[in-house]
Amino acid sequence: MPRPVKQRRISALPSVSQYIPYNVPEGVYDENILAVEELEAIRLKDLIGLDQEECAKLMNVSRATFQNILSSARKKVADSLVNGKAIRVKGGNYVRNVCRVMCKECGAMWNETFEDLERIKKEGLICPNCGGHDLECVFQDKFCGDVCCKRKRHRRGQE
Repeated sequence: MPRPVKQRRISALPSVSQYIPYNVPEGVYDENILAVEELEAIRLKDLIGLDQEECAKLMNVSRATFQNILSSARKKVADSLVNGKAIRVKGGNYVRNVCRVMCKECGAMWNETFEDLERIKKEGLICPNCGGHDLECVFQDKFCGDVCCKRKRHRRGQE
């Protein structure tokens, strides 16, 4: 029996899910389906410029798996650009990045998605248990350090 496929970790869902070639009549074009984790691999490696080991760690996969995902994504993008095909981003085997938050006042812990943390930054993050503001990210990994809490405590309600 083959090993189950591990879910790839992504930072956020894409805001745009389809790219269509210019000057091609509606419905006449072929398309390539780019999985969400393939787009994330391109974002991390080609747009942000991280090395393969960092990318693999952020996506929670091996370096070999990351390379396979990236190669598949690049092949689809190249085929679309060279042959005038549309790109549709959908599906895949992924989980959105989650930040484990802990209240230092009462010890309560809960998960917040990246999207929720971005929204909460504007409104303030408070403990759902005690209403406290002295919060911190439990994981403190590369994702959290770069995106959600900048390796500092979540003092969103007091900023």
